[in-house]
Amino acid sequence: MGTILTDLRMKFRQGNIALRFIYINVGVFLVTAVVHVVMLLTQTYAPLLSWLECPADVGRLVRQPWSVVTYMFMHADVLHLLFNMLWLYWFGQLFLYLFSEKHFRGVYLLGGLCGAALYILAYNVFPYFSASVEGALLIGASASVLAIAVATAVREPEYRVNLLFFGSVRLKYLALILVVTDLLFITSNNAGGHIAHLGGALAGFWFARAFQHGSDPTHWINRLLDLPVRWSAPRRRQRPKMKVHYGKHAEDYDYNARKREREEEIGQILDKLKKSGYNSLSAEEKKKLFDESRRP
Repeated sequence: MGTILTDLRMKFRQGNIALRFIYINVGVFLVTAVVHVVMLLTQTYAPLLSWLECPADVGRLVRQPWSVVTYMFMHADVLHLLFNMLWLYWFGQLFLYLFSEKHFRGVYLLGGLCGAALYILAYNVFPYFSASVEGALLIGASASVLAIAVATAVREPEYRVNLLFFGSVRLKYLALILVVTDLLFITSNNAGGHIAHLGGALAGFWFARAFQHGSDPTHWINRLLDLPVRWSAPRRRQRPKMKVHYGKHAEDYDYNARKREREEEIGQILDKLKKSGYNSLSAEEKKKLFDESRRP
């Protein structure tokens, strides 16, 4: 047992942020599933699980505000968890080719928060949901997953993926299908879930478009997440920095060397683009080409 736990810890540390979030979701599911089984066997009732789910009722939400975060790590059953984690893994790897790991965790949480906000707003505004608002609870990572998916599709809309039975599909069409499906099922038995999906999709779109214009809507989330690290880090006395003055010729030489290296790399990417087309470029090459196009 100790070896298994050690292996899991090692894989958690060595994996990228997408894999870590999958581990967290699976871990939360296993713990809550065991608690639920114990409750059934002992015929006891504990409101633990419902206090981690996001309620649509505003009065109840005030009593458990943390649930707007905890709900996005909860799942109803194995299939619910499995499909969400498959989508998170697949889109997560594409996302990390285009953005950083900090962006991933920020978009995951931003998508979940926007999904919860739209869900609560819809249930308290539209008369259609008035009869069910008191008992409605939201769980699942779907809103966060949709945020990751839509952000990826907005950044690389022409990127092609191969789907079983459908063949090659551009990301922009795949994201559009997901959003339209949620719109069509907004009054189904899982209305709250579909509304939250739309909130997550809007968050992903917001992040990707803002990022293209030089801003980051997830900056405040990452600052909050990094606070414990900054507080726990030992404060060291800063030594006065030595000022080193380089000659103008040395500075010019370094600048020109870096510029030549970058131009050669972009030239190779452009040659590949002319010969084999845009789809032949790797995600890293597409990112470098995109970043170069934004240079003043």
